[in-house]
Amino acid sequence: MAALIVWTILSVLPNTSRSFPNAIVTIQQIKVMLDRGVLLTDIASSLISVSLGYILGFALALPMAILMAWYLPVRNVIQPWILFIRNIPPLAYVPLIVMTVGVGRKPQVVVITIATFLTMCITIYQGVVNIDDTLIRAARVLGAKDKDIFVRVIAPASLPFILTAVRLGASTALTTLIAAESTGAMAGLGMRIRSLNSNYEAKPMLLYIIIIGIIGISVEKLIKFAERKLTGWQEKREL
Repeated sequence: MAALIVWTILSVLPNTSRSFPNAIVTIQQIKVMLDRGVLLTDIASSLISVSLGYILGFALALPMAILMAWYLPVRNVIQPWILFIRNIPPLAYVPLIVMTVGVGRKPQVVVITIATFLTMCITIYQGVVNIDDTLIRAARVLGAKDKDIFVRVIAPASLPFILTAVRLGASTALTTLIAAESTGAMAGLGMRIRSLNSNYEAKPMLLYIIIIGIIGISVEKLIKFAERKLTGWQEKREL
C-alpha cells in the first residue's frame, strides 16, 4: 500500500509524472503490448533464457563449490579466478561472449550462467567450508568414507546454504537479464525495455519493469516455501 501511495504521488508531480505514469495507465499497457503481439513472446523468451542459464549455473556451482571446500589445491586454483570475475559487471564481457558464440539465445544463456554460477558457487562454498570439523572427524573415526561423509554430514549441514544460493542465484539471473539480452536478442523483457527506452515510451517500459519484479517475487516465494519444507529442523530467529 505504501508503495502504491508513493507511486501515485510520483505520477502527479511535474518532474516525475512522465517517468512514473499512474497505476491505471500502466496496467492498460498490458492490452497495448498484447495488441502489438510482443508481451507474451517477451515473457516466454526471457523465462527460457533465465531458466536455462540458472539451471546451468547451479549445475556448475554445486560440484565446484564442494570441490573448492573439500580440496585445498582446487581452491587455490579456482577461487582467485572466481573472486576476480565476480567483480566484473556482466555488460563488460557481453561483447566478448557475442564474438565467441554469436547472437541470439546462446550468449544470453552464457551471461546468465556466468553470473548465477559466481553467486551460487561462493554461497555454497561458504556453507560447506564452515561445517563443524568435529562432525567430519567424528564420522571418520566411525569409519565413514568420503562418500558417506558427503551424504550424511556435508549435504544435510550445507542444505540451508544451498537453498540460500538458489534464492540468490534466481535474483542474480533476473538482475542480469537486461545485460544478457543486449546480445542481439529479438525478444525478451530486457530487450523490450531497451527498445522502449530508445523510443521514450515510459508507460509500457514501466509495465515491463514491474513484470520482472513480479516474476522475481514469485520465484522468491516458491524457493522460500521449499526452504521451509526442507529445512524445518533448522532453528531460525523470528523477526
